[in-house]
Amino acid sequence: VARHPRTDYVARLVGLNLYRGVADGTRVKVGELALHTSERLDGPAFVAFPPAAVALYRTRPDGSPRNLWQARIEGIERHGDNVRVHLDGPIAAFADITPAALADLDLTPGQQIWASVKAGETHAYPA
Repeated sequence: VARHPRTDYVARLVGLNLYRGVADGTRVKVGELALHTSERLDGPAFVAFPPAAVALYRTRPDGSPRNLWQARIEGIERHGDNVRVHLDGPIAAFADITPAALADLDLTPGQQIWASVKAGETHAYPA
């Protein structure tokens, strides 16, 4: 159940962002966003990744992040030793960052930012 959650409730309990979409090879279409994964699937699928895998940027990053989208910060809260950032956009997600990263990025609710997740940090499985 924890390795392959099928509901948002279970995903939140085990600390994962979870999405349902349609897979085509190493891409899973979730709404208007296609998430790249390391697994190959076809048909209905789930994609999951931990909030710690989400990197945040004030400007569009250069480089190789395969999964990149613009998001709006919905909220910010302490979460253990880290800070949990609630994101809204083409997909809603949680991102866990350090307090130092929060200060460096100068993040505030309502702010537009860029979020990314490496394909290798995602886990896709049949729905």
